[in-house]
Amino acid sequence: MRGLNHLVLTGRDLDAMRAVYARLGFTLTPRAQHPFGTGNTVIQLKGCYLELLAVTIPPDVIEHGEDSFSFSAFNRDYLARHEGFAMAVFDTADATADIADWKAAGLPTYAPFGFKRAANLPDGREVTVGFELAFTSAPQAPWLGHFACQHFMPEYYEQPHFLEHANTAQAVHDVWISGHGATGLAAHFSGVTGLPAEEVDAGQVVLRTRTGDLVLAEPAAFRAAFDVDPPHPRDGPHLAGLTIACRTLDALPRDGLTRVGDRFVLPPQSAFGTALAFVAS
Repeated sequence: MRGLNHLVLTGRDLDAMRAVYARLGFTLTPRAQHPFGTGNTVIQLKGCYLELLAVTIPPDVIEHGEDSFSFSAFNRDYLARHEGFAMAVFDTADATADIADWKAAGLPTYAPFGFKRAANLPDGREVTVGFELAFTSAPQAPWLGHFACQHFMPEYYEQPHFLEHANTAQAVHDVWISGHGATGLAAHFSGVTGLPAEEVDAGQVVLRTRTGDLVLAEPAAFRAAFDVDPPHPRDGPHLAGLTIACRTLDALPRDGLTRVGDRFVLPPQSAFGTALAFVAS
């Protein structure tokens, strides 16, 4: 059964994203560059991380192939529409086995994709981090990117120095997929994750992973939770928002945030196309 591994938050200006998330009290890793045209900064949390991503070297973007899915081309084309929460990534111990399992279950599959890149530890040492990715897709949600990621150095993404945040952020509490027809993706994501889908309310289905809930919500249910509409209705069901669990909300900067029930919410227009919320853990 797969948990949430990381969340890809895509914007046109990586430095601008870094500045906003730093003001919110997150500790940021240094900028890094992928070998396929995208650059990122990571926000490490327990069990999952946020990936702030931009297309930084457009000529290096790899195009989709006949049987392959391109991470960088998807994010480039996503950004041609808008900024936002582009992809949800699940963990796996064997990306190749996932592709075989998904294919047997009737899910769309693509060729595996692996890569390595250099990374620096806080003490200045350089290490190599490697990944094997297994992609799938949902035809009824073409702008909802999702895949499984096998890390060959997972400890790099939970370093004590980077897990300490001024806003006391601890973990991803939940991830919200919304838009008309979002609850119709329950069987698809059960197949992807190996988890049961639980209907918890009218217009809301939840898959409870070990690293945060995956919530499939019709627009009214999303609006009730975040007090904003799903940000990209023309995309169909899409990754619309997420909630971060903090030890306390007392350390959270409140400028621009609105209290909605037990959440403090930064609306999509202030968070690069994503509804970003915080709760006390």
